[in-house]
Order: sequence, then C-alpha cells, then structure tokens
Amino acid sequence: MRFLGGVGFTFFIALLGLGLSKLTGFNQIGPLACSIIIAVTIRQIWEYPEKLRSGIEFSSKKLLRYAIVLYGLKLNIAVIFSQGMPLLLRDLLTIIFSIVVTLLLAKWLKADFSISLLLGVGTGVCGAAAIAAVSPIIKAKEEDTAIGVGIIALIGTVFAILYTVLRPFLPISDIDYGIWSGVSLHEIAHVALAGAPGGEDVLAIALLAKLGRVFLLIPLCFILIYWMNKRKPANADKAKIDFPWFLIGFIVMSLFGSYIVGEYIHISKEVLVQIGNLSTYILTMAMVGLGLNVSFQALKTKALRPLIAMVITSILLSVLTFFSIF
Repeated sequence: MRFLGGVGFTFFIALLGLGLSKLTGFNQIGPLACSIIIAVTIRQIWEYPEKLRSGIEFSSKKLLRYAIVLYGLKLNIAVIFSQGMPLLLRDLLTIIFSIVVTLLLAKWLKADFSISLLLGVGTGVCGAAAIAAVSPIIKAKEEDTAIGVGIIALIGTVFAILYTVLRPFLPISDIDYGIWSGVSLHEIAHVALAGAPGGEDVLAIALLAKLGRVFLLIPLCFILIYWMNKRKPANADKAKIDFPWFLIGFIVMSLFGSYIVGEYIHISKEVLVQIGNLSTYILTMAMVGLGLNVSFQALKTKALRPLIAMVITSILLSVLTFFSIF
C-alpha cells in the first residue's frame, strides 16, 4: 500500500503541476518545471514523506526510464536521414560547444561538476529529456538531476520568449530564423514556442534541426558510458557502468515510429499525440520524485555557479549560431 501510495502521490503532484502549467505565466515553463516547483516546496514545508519512499523512488527511477523509451517516438529518424542531414553538422557542433564551454566555465567558477555536466548536455541536446537520459549514466544524484531540469526549463523558456520578441527585428529570413531556433534553443517545446509565430514552414525547419540534436543523444550516451568507465581510478570498484537498457528502448521506439508506423501499422495522429502526452506525464511524475530530494540549501550552495555557467554558454551559443547562418 505504501508503494502504491508513493506512486499515487507523484501522480497527484504531477496533476497539480499540469494544472499549474495551464495558468498564465506558468504556461511558458511547462508541466515538468511546475511539478518540480511544487515538489521542492513540499519538501521545504513538510520534509520528505518517508512512508511513501518506495513508490516515490519507483517514479523517480523506473518511470523516468519508461518515459525516455516512449520519448523515442518523437524522433523520426527517417525524416532526419532524408531531409535533415545538412543540419546534423550544426547540431553536432552545438552539442560539443555546449558541453565543453559549460564545463570550462564551471571549472573556472568552481561550480559543481555533476550539475554543470547535466546542464551542458541539456543545453546542447534536448533539455530535460537529455538530462534524464544521461543522469543514470554519469550516476548523478537525484537532487542534481532535479536542479538541472528546473534550471534548463526556466532559462530555455526565457530564451525562447526573447527569440520570439526579437524575430521581427532580425536581418535574416524566416527559414534561417527557424534553423537558428532549432540548433540553439534548449528543448523541443522551446523550439516550438519560438518557431510557431513564424508559420508552419518555419516551425517545420526548426523542429527538423532540433530532432537532429535529439538523434545525437544516442551516440552521446554511448560516449558517456565509455568515458565513465575509463575515468574510474585504478583502485576503484571494477564493476562497469550499468548499461542503460532504456536507451535501447529509445532507439527501438524511434525505429518503430520512423519505419513501422504508417508503413505497416496505421496509428492515427491523435493516438500518437496521446502517447506523446503520456510520455510527458510519466516524465513529470519522475520529476516530482526527483524534486522531493532538493533542499533550498542545495539550491543556494550548488545551483548558482552552474546556472551562471549555463547562461553564459547559452548566450554564446545563440550569438555564434546566429552569425553562422549568414
């Protein structure tokens, strides 16, 4: 009963977060960030609900991986291979730049390494989903993951709004604006927010550029697995990093959605949209579990310097990618 109570608790808080995200102002940061805000607030007021720990940990660990698997349906590999290959180089440079610069700035600022690495990956790839995917690989603490997701959602939203405000005044074509948004903004939702005012063609090219970064999450995870195994000191436990089975699920679902759905199995767009909503909701439940591990003390002592490093990186990324499209 305590297990079910814990899962139900994360379900209920996620529902509150979803409702909060519908309100003016909060609708710009999305349900994940709203749910984390509620969970962190609960932690500060009532402490961690220990009796429900088993169910909450199931949400923050197991459901997190299930959500990443379902997230694979959002990646249409066929479209990337047929239309998005020219954008992949830009996407690759975005990921390398974001991770390297964030970590260099973090070292200079003496910022927390784990949070900084998560933010670098989130900035370069696809925000919260990328952070959730690499977190178990680099063995990040749950509170670090939650902090990273909260920061990426907030800053990414700010940047997306700024892009939308600046769009009419920029000396570039609508298509170039879409490419710029897709290769530089943090999450798919942020790209959609910035690209939609430009029309369907702008949104389409922006999302295509963004999907290339999502695709590159796959090789990035394998690189991180190799790196984590190599960086262990000689006297450390020789056990290898647990292979992230959910990454295989992510790939399988991507292939299924790209080559099977529509070709051999007909699934309506409405059903696919509902599956996408389900993956977002499951991920939101996982964020609740993660958020309950965050204390304000941790936010004050661990989050500020990684936040500064990530904001500087995001600004540099936006400026450099903007001038690169001329």
